Amino acid sequence: MADGRHGGALGAVYEAKGPEEVAALYDGWAQTYDHEMALAGYRHPSICLALLARHLPRGASPLLDAGAGTGLVGEWLGIMGYPHVEALDISEGMLAKAAEKGAYKAFHRLALGGPLPFADGHFAGIVSAGVFTSGHVGVEGLDELIRICRPGGIIVLTVKNTLWDGGFSARIADLEGQGSFARVEETEPYVSMPGETGTVPSRGLVLKRL
Repeated sequence: MADGRHGGALGAVYEAKGPEEVAALYDGWAQTYDHEMALAGYRHPSICLALLARHLPRGASPLLDAGAGTGLVGEWLGIMGYPHVEALDISEGMLAKAAEKGAYKAFHRLALGGPLPFADGHFAGIVSAGVFTSGHVGVEGLDELIRICRPGGIIVLTVKNTLWDGGFSARIADLEGQGSFARVEETEPYVSMPGETGTVPSRGLVLKRL
């Protein structure tokens, strides 16, 4: 998925009313998504990949690409040495494009923000690029990712500044205070799509479950 403030397909997604409308819009965008995001200079996937490689050992398994879209993150994870990656996304059309890349072992058409059908501590690593943003998923989607991450596991995600200032940073501080997670890295705010105007900055975040 992606974030920003734009016209066209992305602008429509951010103005959508509810998850089913979001899913339908992404379904319609799936065929041209990769090309359009490349033209926009979309940075979230490469930043998340770098953060994951820095903090999660090669061979760790399984991983979840939460908000996988067309597989911009997942197609690199196998090359980087992570043998088992599963894709989760709200859009069937996006997951179909991701499947064409042959990078995922399983596909889950699900929305973040509610209960997820995975056991506690199931995943060694979770990546969520461009999902915690306006019109998509807020801080309410974080707790389930925490639940399904195993002790010693890593969660890498990007958070749009408006969400960060609107409660996300406070939730991260609460988790640190409880001793359940450590914030092992936080990037400086950056523009996710320098090729587009009006993009609100985001930051990359790495959490480790203790």
